[in-house]
Amino acid sequence: QVQLVESGGGLVQAGGSLRLSCAPSGNIFRPNAMGWHRQAPGKPRELVAAITSGDNTNYADSVKGRFTISRDNAKNTVYLQMNSLKPEDTAVYYCNFRRVGAWAYIYWGQGTQVTVSS
Repeated sequence: QVQLVESGGGLVQAGGSLRLSCAPSGNIFRPNAMGWHRQAPGKPRELVAAITSGDNTNYADSVKGRFTISRDNAKNTVYLQMNSLKPEDTAVYYCNFRRVGAWAYIYWGQGTQVTVSS
């Protein structure tokens, strides 16, 4: 069973930066879309950023201009560069891979904690 492995979370002061990475534990067919979601305590999970196989990107309004999503197709890896972090960015961040059509799948990572102190 393939799992998505996230890394790069941690504790940072407000205004700081972190870079999250997410890669599969085994071989998979290339995903059509990769994304990052987050869930803060007592709140629903929300989409933070997504990127398609054509490199089209989509961001939540709250992170536009501060976060950048990118992908390495050769490694089937997705990254989230987070700059100018704010305390309200504190959450568990989950990566997500989706493929449609032949050999379709949806995979989720186990989550990585990001904590931003004020």
